Amino acid sequence: MKRLSVHDLKPEDSLLLTFDGAYDSRAELESELEPFLEVLEKYADGWMPDVVEGKRRRKYVRPALWMALEESRDGNITSVGLYRTKWPALDMSLWLRLPPRPPTLDITIKVKPLSFFSEEQRCLHFVEMVRAWAARYPVPHAVAHSIADSELAGDPDFGREQKVWHRDGFDKIYEVFWLNVFGPKLVEAVGRERMLSTPAHRVEELPNGCVLLVTWPTAADFARDEARQAQARAHVHLRPDLDYDTVLRTLRERSATLAPVEPRFPPDLAPLLSRVVDDVAIHERQLTLSGLNAWRPPEPEEWLPADAAPLSNVDEERALAQYSLHAEHLVVILHTEVPSVFKATPESLTDADFYFWHEDYPKTRLREVLDEHVVPAVGAYLGQVLVHHLGGQWIPRGKLLETGVRVGNRVWLPFVRAHRYLNSRQSLLDYSLTQLYREAERHLASVKRQDAR
Repeated sequence: MKRLSVHDLKPEDSLLLTFDGAYDSRAELESELEPFLEVLEKYADGWMPDVVEGKRRRKYVRPALWMALEESRDGNITSVGLYRTKWPALDMSLWLRLPPRPPTLDITIKVKPLSFFSEEQRCLHFVEMVRAWAARYPVPHAVAHSIADSELAGDPDFGREQKVWHRDGFDKIYEVFWLNVFGPKLVEAVGRERMLSTPAHRVEELPNGCVLLVTWPTAADFARDEARQAQARAHVHLRPDLDYDTVLRTLRERSATLAPVEPRFPPDLAPLLSRVVDDVAIHERQLTLSGLNAWRPPEPEEWLPADAAPLSNVDEERALAQYSLHAEHLVVILHTEVPSVFKATPESLTDADFYFWHEDYPKTRLREVLDEHVVPAVGAYLGQVLVHHLGGQWIPRGKLLETGVRVGNRVWLPFVRAHRYLNSRQSLLDYSLTQLYREAERHLASVKRQDAR
């Protein structure tokens, strides 16, 4: 049974719920969790889990969940994951802290894409689910909102040091999100009357003293200006020390940061840059897109006219064997993470470019290792691709940086390129292997066209 991961879908926003409730440890655990499951099964409108996973993966039925909790128990903690096999993707976890520790029921739900919650009725069902859980399992604070916007807001630390926010939690109204549950302590800090009079789509006091607050009917529309205005009104009502115009301006800036941007990448680098964008955090995606749209790499300069390039000055057979060994070393380095490296194709150059960028290779490896081992391996591998796919010919030299590959009427310098390439994360894009190969390919085609005239 293959579950659908949120990572299997294209990069886009998700709805995230975090809920850290309390349960009665004096009651039998199954009886305490039955209401939780009844509510989930009633209100999970179109996103109900069909997979439960502990140490094993099973089809979701309640007996399977009890088995998963039992087999996953580790001391005073147990947990299970709940997933789906079809769209929308669900990543849900249930963590239980057991006595003698304070008994808690920690729920995290991520549903992707966020656009799934564009319908008001579906969002109402989600709200009713959280309301029922909060009434049954009291929480100090719970929230459901766009993951991207939550990250821009600074959730969960809101600019505090890690030890401080772990200690204090959500101890004041740092932010108002789409759906909020404020526990009795927060309610009393704000003032129950003030909290219940908050201008919002829905404000409801629960029997255990918690207050449910929803700013807008639909979660997916959080960035609409009307929804941002409602969010700002609620926030400044609960925090009279804040200025409405300032809060609204900040929210609008976040909306602008998340507004979709169409990619306009150089054709040679579009496959690489698309993967770079897909790899960044979702809240950074549009800013990264804008930056890459405006960026253009320098034209490759690692070449000489064929009639100006130095001739070979070493034993060619021995030198070619050495280049082959260097190239094989790159295969050894990358083969697990970049299987296409075995093929030594133009596409494998792009795969290598992305891997080095993703790993921030120049920053995470020792400089002497890069210079002594990785630069020769990258340069030789690039040279081999030029030889095998463009009919290039090695021109060995005693110094690697002088060694070239003749393609048409140019001699390309793959080791010079590799040296520049591995200087920094940005240089991996500025001096990508992909771009040099495509430039060599394009120039060769141009020469052939001229010769054919």
